[in-house]
Amino acid sequence: MLAYIVRRLLLIIPTLLGILLLNFIIIQAAPGGPVEQMIAKLEGFDAATGGATSRISGGGAEAGAAGANYRGAQGLDPKLIEEIRVMYGFDKSAPERFWIMLKSYAQLDFGKSFFRDAQVTDLILEKMPVSISLGLWSTLIMYLISIPLGIAKATRHGSSFDVWTSSAIIVGYAIPAFLFAVLLIVLFAGGSYFSWFPSRGLTSNDFDELSLTGKMLDYFWHLALPITALVIGNFATLTFLTKNSFLDEIGKQYVVTARAKGLTQNRVLYGHVFRNAMLLIIAGFPSAFIGIFFTGSLLIEVIFSLDGLGLLGFEAAISRDYPVVFGTLFMFTLLGLVVKLIGDITYTLVDPRIDFDSREG
Repeated sequence: MLAYIVRRLLLIIPTLLGILLLNFIIIQAAPGGPVEQMIAKLEGFDAATGGATSRISGGGAEAGAAGANYRGAQGLDPKLIEEIRVMYGFDKSAPERFWIMLKSYAQLDFGKSFFRDAQVTDLILEKMPVSISLGLWSTLIMYLISIPLGIAKATRHGSSFDVWTSSAIIVGYAIPAFLFAVLLIVLFAGGSYFSWFPSRGLTSNDFDELSLTGKMLDYFWHLALPITALVIGNFATLTFLTKNSFLDEIGKQYVVTARAKGLTQNRVLYGHVFRNAMLLIIAGFPSAFIGIFFTGSLLIEVIFSLDGLGLLGFEAAISRDYPVVFGTLFMFTLLGLVVKLIGDITYTLVDPRIDFDSREG
């Protein structure tokens, strides 16, 4: 096990390098880099229209932001344009910029945002509590609901309970989480009916003045609607996965043998079936957590005015804030790889018979 963990940890390094390199190459091919963005602002144009980019490219620009040549730009002094390129580091070649970025990341220095006047690390730490709150509680509640429900459906397969719950789950799966969020605001956050919950923010304005109990209640009061929207829109897959895993195990010979020996239903289900059926569920935990943590909560953050990592990464990509884009990408990828490793290690906690050394062999 220890040798396997060491190998996996060492494998994280080339994996991170490959992901950063691939995304760096893709970004170079994307039009409208930070230099174009700044020139467009200085010339009074919206960079999203691409008007300024077409005026300043001069026909001699390299694809994307890398190494762009702004000869022929109108309305701005070429010296000013060169100063902007130097300010954003685009006076250097793409390989040189990538190498400088890697050296900085090796020291966990993600640089400074182009447009926010703040260190990328500070921005990530500032937005992290919102994303952790949404991802952690949503995933936890989703598993607490889906696993017991999936087991109940498996043991009552074909019954009216199974049919009705399946219908409700499919309806929840068919409606996107952001539509549930809008509906919850309309119903319970002062939209048209009740004002039982806040519609924005993670805490109240007087949060610092509350007692410890008051802070906890205020925190969960603000999270109630966002987490409900995320859970309703995401727990269907896990529920059906749990049900199908248990159904597959229940039909195997060792279960028939255990029942023939006179073991009770609960003893068969939780003493024998549970350990084998849960392996597949555990395998999906990292992707479920990372999916809600980083991507699934983006629209929820926007709807409920929660300033988290999803919104930060989205705005950085739109504005071509490359230090923030690559800083968040590095953190997302690293955390995803670590969580995946933790998921593999958890296999052995559920079933000690698993031997990673023999699997590698």
